[in-house]
Parts: sequence; C-alpha cells; structure tokens
Amino acid sequence: MAGAFELLLTDTATAARRGRLRTRHGLVETPIFMPVGTQGTVKSVTPRQLRDIGAQIILGNTYHLGLRPGAPLIRELGGLHGFMGWDGPILTDSGGFQVFSLAKLRDVREDGVAFASHLDGARLFLGPAEVMGIQRDLGSDIAMVLDECPPWPCERDECVRAVARSARWARECRRLAEESGFLAAGHHVFAIVQGSTFDDLRRQAAEELGAMDFPGYAVGGVSVGEPEPEMLKQVGATTPFLPANKPRYTMGLGTPPQLLRMVALGVDMFDCVLPTRVARNGLVFTPDGPLNLRNERYRRDPLPLVEGLSNYTAGFSRAYLRHLTMAGEILGCTLLTLHNLHFYLDLMAQARAHLEAGDFGTWHRAWIARYETGAADRLGQAQRGDESREQRLHAAF
Repeated sequence: MAGAFELLLTDTATAARRGRLRTRHGLVETPIFMPVGTQGTVKSVTPRQLRDIGAQIILGNTYHLGLRPGAPLIRELGGLHGFMGWDGPILTDSGGFQVFSLAKLRDVREDGVAFASHLDGARLFLGPAEVMGIQRDLGSDIAMVLDECPPWPCERDECVRAVARSARWARECRRLAEESGFLAAGHHVFAIVQGSTFDDLRRQAAEELGAMDFPGYAVGGVSVGEPEPEMLKQVGATTPFLPANKPRYTMGLGTPPQLLRMVALGVDMFDCVLPTRVARNGLVFTPDGPLNLRNERYRRDPLPLVEGLSNYTAGFSRAYLRHLTMAGEILGCTLLTLHNLHFYLDLMAQARAHLEAGDFGTWHRAWIARYETGAADRLGQAQRGDESREQRLHAAF
C-alpha cells in the first residue's frame, strides 16, 4: 500500500507530528495510543466497548497467539479480526520482546530464537519465516519484524551483535513479506530500531533500516529498566534519523507525561499495558496525576473520577468504584479499565487537536506540569496519611 502514511503537519515548536495511516481495516489518526490485547483480548473489556471510547487500533502478540490457540486455528476461523470480533486495524508484535522478557526460557541463534514455552515447556522456534508466517495467518494489518531486544544495562559488544542480528532478520522479514504478496495485499511491516543506550548504534540502526524502505519504523529497546531521562534521550537520538514520511512507533510506553514527551520528540504511535494493568489494582489516571482508589479518603467520595470525561464509567462515583475494587468485583476491573484507556485515547485526541491549532508546545508543557504537580501533592497527602495512621496506632498502645 504505497504512500499509506500521510504526514499532515509538523509542529513548529517541537518535533511533534500530525499524521494519518491507511490500513486494510481503516484509517488511524496519529498520534495514537493502541490498547494491548496480547491474547486476542484487551483484558476485561469488549471490542464494542473499545470502539465506544475511541480506540482505533489494538495489539496482539505473535508469540502468545502462536502458542495458544495457534495461528492455523485463528486463520481457519477468519483471522484475528474475525476470531476476536474486532473490525478495526490490528498490529501484532513479532515476539521480539519475549526475547527480552523470557530470557531464561530462550536461546538466541543466528537464524532465530528457540523458546521453551512458558505454558508447558514445549519447544517453539521463531525465525523470520515463522514470525512472518504466523502474522500472515493472523491477518495482521501491521506486522513487526523479528528483533533482538538487548537488556539494560548491556555491554557494547553485546549490543553491537543484537543490532546486526536484528538488521539481518529485518531484511529477511521484508523479503518474505514481499515475495509472499503480504505487502502487495496492503499489509504493513514495521522495522524495529535497537541500540540500547548507545547513540551511535541507534543512528546506525535507524539509517540501515531506513534504507530498506519499510512501511513504518519502531523505536525498540526502551522502557526496559533504564531511568526515564535515558529513555527519552534514546528516543530523541533515534527519531531524527528515521524517514520523515513513515510512521514512528515507540514500543511499550508509558505514563501520560511520557507519551506527550514522546509525541514532542516526533513519535506517532504508542502501546502499553500500564493503563489496563494498574486499573485492575484500583489505580486510575486523572489530569492531576494518578488516583489510588484503595485510599480511605475515597470511601464516601461522590464525585466521578474525572469531571468532563464522558464514558460509561463517568456515571459512577469514586466511592462506588472504590467499593468494587476493595470487594474484588470483576465490574470494577471493567469500569476502571474503560476509564484509563479512554483517558489515554482522549489525551492523544487532545494532542491531535492542539497540533492542528498550532499550540501543542505550550499546551503539552502545561498539561505535564499540572499532572506532575498533582501527582506530587497526592503522594505527599498519602505519606502524611500514613504518618497520621502510625501516630494513632502509637497513641492506642
């Protein structure tokens, strides 16, 4: 699908971009956040609920779906779209992150990665051919190349090998996608830039992969344990060397301020399990920082989570949502997940609107300042509350 990404504008005060990506299952307006559905589902919410809060594109995972229920079964039942009942675009990770996250269960070789299944120990091999074959069976709108995500920290020699290996695998993935007709049929394949915290290796990888003319590019190997300033530095060291006419995706990030800072660095697409994972533990996002519903102060709070954010969860009080959380009710997971995902999606919609209005630079700095000030205030209140409880306990004895 030639010319699938349209760069509509670039902010004059930052490197932020407003774009539009065409896929086989519809348009994606960027910058955008993508909810994560590793196992063919975004935990605790339905595809219809995702549509209702403005989700445009979601993620699946090649490694996990390849293991269970298996790519042939999913292909037989209509591909991942038909299997899970989602009619919008789907991006699938190649399993490259599992090279990092399942380090004790895998063996990296020149031709791919041999895994011991985390389910039953069965052997699974993922090379470029296997990764592209599974994603073809899934019917992915955007398939990711196989890559090796080095840990943090890592020695330079280790990173050099990972960057070179990832480039070889990327070239093979692109060849397979072209020869199989995957690209000609309108599917996209994104390359992944590695390089850990070595600026020169990131530039080298970005330029080498850029010359291969992929439909899109991802910044990989960030948010793997490094401090946030280093993470931002590495994204900033990568994006200037990626093709300007292709979408840019930072994998596995992050908090709301991190997303806005990444947008300002020229990133278009994001995914992260954070908003869904913390929702299941009673933590929700607000413009004034995260709010922990397990805190006693919300026991009688009649307010909605966020004034003016219109979704189904907004019809319930903080007190009721806290009750569901403390009682371990499934409905609590659903309502808080809907809220957090909508908060992220709405934040990206605001970013798009401010890019179009020409004031993204000032808006995003003010938004981050409010969020981080509120987060610090709430942390201080919580700490003071802990001190007060401790004082009451001492007084009782």
